[in-house]
Amino acid sequence: MEQNINIHIENLISRYPALACCKETIQTAYDILKQAYTEKRKLLVCGNGGSASDSEHIVGELMKEFKLKREVFKDQAEAMKRIDPELGVVLAKHLQGALPAITLTGHSSLTTAFMNDSNPELIFAQQVNGYGKAGDVLLGISTSGNSHNVLYAAVTAKAKGLKVIGLTGQKDCRLAKLADVCIQVPETETYKIQELHLPVYHCLCMMLEEHFFGVNSNS
Repeated sequence: MEQNINIHIENLISRYPALACCKETIQTAYDILKQAYTEKRKLLVCGNGGSASDSEHIVGELMKEFKLKREVFKDQAEAMKRIDPELGVVLAKHLQGALPAITLTGHSSLTTAFMNDSNPELIFAQQVNGYGKAGDVLLGISTSGNSHNVLYAAVTAKAKGLKVIGLTGQKDCRLAKLADVCIQVPETETYKIQELHLPVYHCLCMMLEEHFFGVNSNS
């Protein structure tokens, strides 16, 4: 099964040959995420500007169907029908399997209150402190790899026992030194880095979906 999943990386590189240098780090990031989800953990995602949009995008791909059908498990469907036959039928038909992921870029009341009352650069760190549990994963997206609010979040995550994945450009950066693995795409201009970030995280999402919801999945 894993051999079939790894085809997604090969397809990614065939479409974006420049990303061949990231093959190993993409694989490692997938392994970290797969282990976390196998252990019923969750993913936290953060970034600024376009990377904030990417954070939302990633959560959208993980929390609902991406390329594959994700019907809820039979036991869950039957339980919902027993609780309420009418509502349960609708839930069993339309709910989709999810890989739990939370973006730290929303929550306007929380973020504005914290930014007003405390240090604005710690807003992602504060949420990691509240949501994060040992075994969870933080994905920090930063084209420079030096965004202070992402770095503070990474330090907080490491202190709480989370794994940290970085997604950056190719320049040396502080996030790469803090992360358990850092996918550094081979570009230095912000918009070009962002253009390569999207196919990388789409690949990761497809690999995870294949593992947990594919036809040979035991989930």
